[in-house]
Amino acid sequence: MAERRGAKVASIVAAAWDLAHREGIGGVTLHGLARAVGMRQPSLYAYFDSKNALFDAMFADGNRQLLERLEAVRLPREPRAALKAFMRAFVRFVVEDPTRYLLLFQRPVPSFVPSPASYEPAQQFLARTVELLRAAGVEDLGDIDCFVAMIAGLVDAQIGNDPGGRRWIRHLDRLIDLYIDDAIQRRSHDR
Repeated sequence: MAERRGAKVASIVAAAWDLAHREGIGGVTLHGLARAVGMRQPSLYAYFDSKNALFDAMFADGNRQLLERLEAVRLPREPRAALKAFMRAFVRFVVEDPTRYLLLFQRPVPSFVPSPASYEPAQQFLARTVELLRAAGVEDLGDIDCFVAMIAGLVDAQIGNDPGGRRWIRHLDRLIDLYIDDAIQRRSHDR
């Protein structure tokens, strides 16, 4: 019974992603989703008690997809090379699906706040990023925050200004080198 319910929820979430790709995140409605999955709208409430609950399931699903993608990456032993490989996989993941990127990283639905359970995979991604940064010599929390902001800006520039292209993301490795070198140099001056 639980397995069948889980499969039904997964199929509804997949249909919601399809709808979001066609209509945008703001265009996802329970009425439209019910039509897409061949249900009446009240029947969806057996699976999601609100549109935000649906977004929560989509958020969790998108972050699980991200973790699966990143876990498949074979990281080199050298810390800086490992960080670059990890971030290249992350950037490819987010630019291939701008709709998913919006829900996971931009919060386009003002009333939606992810639940702690659906936010857990996002926390795992951040923890792994921090671990790789520290291995590469970036230890200060402020430097880590700035690194996250730099990557977000790079992705935003790519999606916003050259969707489907590589104009901005082709600089990823260079920016990582510049960033790590700067963080290490500043740390050595502070000692």
